[in-house]
Amino acid sequence: MLEDKRSDLESEKRKRLLQDIVQELSAEEPDLYYQATNVIAKMIHQRIKSGEGMTQDRTALLGDLSDRDIEVLLSLR
Repeated sequence: MLEDKRSDLESEKRKRLLQDIVQELSAEEPDLYYQATNVIAKMIHQRIKSGEGMTQDRTALLGDLSDRDIEVLLSLR
């Protein structure tokens, strides 16, 4: 039960961090809103892998996510 709560908390943190990255990308790319989720997920994945604007905490929570994982998390908001 404790592991379930921890997993839920980690998932919520990941969603929040992904939303923060989406906001950052939106500031850089005004047309981001019109992009498909899979395109946005790839952009986020590239940002994570490049380390651009990433803190240790962000990297620790998001570093193991694939494009598809990010796409699913974005669609669950």
